[in-house]
Amino acid sequence: MSLLITDECINCDVCEPECPNNAIAQGDEIYEINPNLCTECVGHFTEPQCIEVCPVDCIINDPDNKENNDQLKLKYTKLTGKQVA
Repeated sequence: MSLLITDECINCDVCEPECPNNAIAQGDEIYEINPNLCTECVGHFTEPQCIEVCPVDCIINDPDNKENNDQLKLKYTKLTGKQVA
């Protein structure tokens, strides 16, 4: 499942540069995650990097974009052209 930044976001800007898929961008009020680009860092890291660096723990699983690990691996392959190691 892709991730979601809640309205508790303080716009600190630490998550955006950590995203290997460039799925995070400044929205109208807070940072937002593009669910079409978010793989929860599957294929890149063992843990979602945005969650690791967020100082206010405002990044959660997006209930509107549920994906299992196999779907995240497939999305990674489509985005990068590489297979998950």
